[in-house]
Amino acid sequence: MTVLRTATLVAATVATGLSAGLFYSYACSVMPGLARADDRTFVEAMQRINVAILNGWFALSFAGAMVLLVAAAVLQFRGGGGTAQWWVLAATALYAVLLVVTVTVNVPLNNRLAAAGDPGGGIDLAAVRADFEQVWVRWNVVRALAGTAAFACLARALTLTGL
Repeated sequence: MTVLRTATLVAATVATGLSAGLFYSYACSVMPGLARADDRTFVEAMQRINVAILNGWFALSFAGAMVLLVAAAVLQFRGGGGTAQWWVLAATALYAVLLVVTVTVNVPLNNRLAAAGDPGGGIDLAAVRADFEQVWVRWNVVRALAGTAAFACLARALTLTGL
């Protein structure tokens, strides 16, 4: 049971770190870079990114992180994980914040951006961008912070378990 508990905690940490890193990358490079682009480039790039990210590798780490976090928390509590179990529980709560923000804010914005249509099709690109960019960026920072905090909690849990 100790091996399973440890392996699950390590896997949860890796998956959470991948998600945290993704949202951090958007906050530090992707969105600041696109902020310097014209409206057509911004809208087209974000539409393409939003399609490209819907792939199995992303789904595996993004959704898999929560599955692994819940499993790690259960295994920690069942195995008498001591203080580490509370760090895993905190990480799970923080990752839940990331998921809720994604599902309630960022994905609906992505869907609205997709529904705006082809950037070359005569749509008001400035209005489409204005309705999307500022809110999406703000909430992505929340996701990046929640993911990073979850990752830090898991790192602490790993150290408390002797890893």
